[in-house]
Amino acid sequence: MRENQETPGGGAELPAELSRRIVTRCEQRGLTVEEAAAQAGMSPRYLEHLLAVGRGFDPAALVRVAAVLGMTYQELVEGREDAPPGRAAAGAHPYLLRLTEQECWDRLGTHGVGRVAISADPTPLVLPVNYTVDGTAVAYRTSEDGPAAVATGTEVAFEVDHLDEHRGEGWSVLISGRAEQVEDPADRQRLDEAAVGAPWAGGRRETWIRITPATATGRRIRAQ
Repeated sequence: MRENQETPGGGAELPAELSRRIVTRCEQRGLTVEEAAAQAGMSPRYLEHLLAVGRGFDPAALVRVAAVLGMTYQELVEGREDAPPGRAAAGAHPYLLRLTEQECWDRLGTHGVGRVAISADPTPLVLPVNYTVDGTAVAYRTSEDGPAAVATGTEVAFEVDHLDEHRGEGWSVLISGRAEQVEDPADRQRLDEAAVGAPWAGGRRETWIRITPATATGRRIRAQ
């Protein structure tokens, strides 16, 4: 099948994000744009031209490019539905506010999913965990031999954030402090009862780690 050699004025007009998505995906898969074009059955010069002008693609060409890049047509044109947050443009005239300690705890609520940061060799680890607020501490469940099962006395950081992409606003809370493995059976049972549902990661996660904060800080982004 011959490629539709439409001029820049023909074919579909697509956002610049699509061109960026194609180039980035080529890099992730170890392909040059020329190699991707050849595998998609089109002229490398033709694909480079379309990426430069952002229009002229026909659906059949995009289907072939998507297949080469290991994506569906929908993912290529519109992006992944499970893409990370923060891809929308910033809000109008944003400004940054510091949260008080009470505001930090208000945003943590009673439970949720956060990230625990741990010093490790050869590089630090940042792991998502289901957490429960335990008075003025944060506790999370993990497996006994999992990387998040740090020893008592370990200094860790714990972070939770939220983004409202429609309004261009968001907040983040960072807790730094000392972790301890909860050993008392009554204490563990109390935490089990306080937890809402099973851990998202599933499996046996019977070790409770409690973080006693040394500091609790937060920031909020607001758009005027």
